[in-house]
Amino acid sequence: MIDIKLIRSDPSKVRESLDKRGKEIRLEELLEIDRIRREKLYQCEQLRAEQNRTGETIAQKKRQKENVDDLLNSMSQIKQNIAQLEEELKSYDEQLEQILLTLPNLPHESIPVGKDSSDNRIERKWGEPKKFDFEPWDHVQLGEYLKIFDFDRAVKIAKTRFALSTGAGALLERALINFMLDVHTFQHGYKEVLPPFLVNSATMQGTGQLPKFAEDLFHIENFDLWLIPTAEVPVTNIHRDEILSDEMLPIKYVAYTPCFRSEAGSYGKDTRGMIRQHQFNKVELVKFTRPEESWDELEKLTKDAEHILQLLGLPYQVVTLCTGDLGFSASKTYDLEVWLPGQNCYREISSCSNFTDFQARRANIRFKRDKKPEFVHTLNGSGLAVGRTAVAILENYQQPDHSVVVPEVLRPYMHGLERIEP
Repeated sequence: MIDIKLIRSDPSKVRESLDKRGKEIRLEELLEIDRIRREKLYQCEQLRAEQNRTGETIAQKKRQKENVDDLLNSMSQIKQNIAQLEEELKSYDEQLEQILLTLPNLPHESIPVGKDSSDNRIERKWGEPKKFDFEPWDHVQLGEYLKIFDFDRAVKIAKTRFALSTGAGALLERALINFMLDVHTFQHGYKEVLPPFLVNSATMQGTGQLPKFAEDLFHIENFDLWLIPTAEVPVTNIHRDEILSDEMLPIKYVAYTPCFRSEAGSYGKDTRGMIRQHQFNKVELVKFTRPEESWDELEKLTKDAEHILQLLGLPYQVVTLCTGDLGFSASKTYDLEVWLPGQNCYREISSCSNFTDFQARRANIRFKRDKKPEFVHTLNGSGLAVGRTAVAILENYQQPDHSVVVPEVLRPYMHGLERIEP
């Protein structure tokens, strides 16, 4: 949520910044509601002051045994007027909050201005895409040949865009989860947490999924519960409505969870295989930092996610998202895109974002160092998306006979298995 004081003090700057996202912004409506609300609040404060003065006069006259009937009538009318204004203020507060909840975060000045992913900026690349002396298969062909994926039975069990991994395929995902958690906890200094996979509406609102993106989520009928789209949601809300001590920061959490997304509006895109699923596994990194340290912490978080790809020997590139491709809550995002030989392109495997104080305002997460509490900055990034990492390993480590060599760092997590064969 954007600070209403910032919008009020410099609406032109806020409007210019949000216009770069290329979205329709209800800023004028918000400012008008805020203006009326402040007028009503001033009237209410004046009436309360008059109420106090009248109360003092009544008390004084009663001590002097004077008639106060007129003053009592006046006091009754003042109370009615205050009550009416308080009801109007409540309505304006709700209207103001609803519009504020729909406004995206302000893009950081360092990101490129653009309309979509074609305007994103490549920052760096790591590793060279492997040149095969045979026609590489994609992960669907490999999975069917190696009998580690069964998409037909997944449809029977659930519906399309669900996957059933079996044998070495299931072991590969489990190995990746444990490997990623170990690296992030023992090498990068994150604290592991295992949060609920179902959360309430306040939790979804705290990280920006509600109210704007309800159609992208799975809702549990007759309960105020939602299936999480990412561990960012429950992990960020660990400290909702809390005031942290300055000594606690930065806080660094890592969590494995399954993730659930309806993928509304994406029908027809990436429907083949495991790239865009309704359910998938992910290891997520979440940070709570002091405001002045959050940009350095974003660079560190991105490096932590990159380290996983480097240990696995998977070529990738780092991309800064442009204003038109930036997520709703983010101020700046780096996408890590891994090379997939079967598709002959780079595909997103992690998004690392700084949300500044946007989520902290929604979730009321603050810290105290000297005087009054301040809002923390929150950050998160995938470390990594597990299914897509498995896809990248299958496609990059495939052999001429279509077996797949297991990266050395994963072999201890796969009970010494060196090669996946049919």
